[in-house]
Amino acid sequence: MTMQPNKIDFKRRIVVTARMITFPALMGAISLFFLAGCIGSSPSTNSHKMPSGHQGMIHHMGHQVMPFDLSKTLHIFEMTESGGIQQVISKVPNDTAQVSLIQEHLQHEAMKFSTGDFSDPASLHGAAMPGLKALAAGAAKIKVEYSMLPDGAQITFTTQDIHLITAIHRWFGAQLSDHGADATYR
Repeated sequence: MTMQPNKIDFKRRIVVTARMITFPALMGAISLFFLAGCIGSSPSTNSHKMPSGHQGMIHHMGHQVMPFDLSKTLHIFEMTESGGIQQVISKVPNDTAQVSLIQEHLQHEAMKFSTGDFSDPASLHGAAMPGLKALAAGAAKIKVEYSMLPDGAQITFTTQDIHLITAIHRWFGAQLSDHGADATYR
């Protein structure tokens, strides 16, 4: 028994549609699963202790890449369906010195990221940091936007490329893990 062409096309459309719906949902679930594994403990439980090990090294060496005081700021990472939002805010909102340093640094980083230059995160976190190579290679497909906030600044990463969205999520997860109590997620 041979199927008629219109029935074959209909079945193919169902399979393709199912794949289109399932793949983004699967990638979202994988990103959340990865994020859950990267987050050791909530910032509120560790904020009174000096980080140790790798997190301590990141905290201690952070000033070589970031001009602001990590202990006076908080990194916030939000994974979105089209990429993510990275914020750095002062823990004391009217600390104008920290706010100014945050804004200058994030504006500079946003310009570098938009050209595929992720050398600062690589120098602090390591060149093998999850997501970095893909982000550098795919920078032309990522819209990078800097915005000032009253208590700091943010960088928004937007792309339609599912592989780059996953790279952004992996990169955010690695930063959450590395920064420990100096970072949180939304």
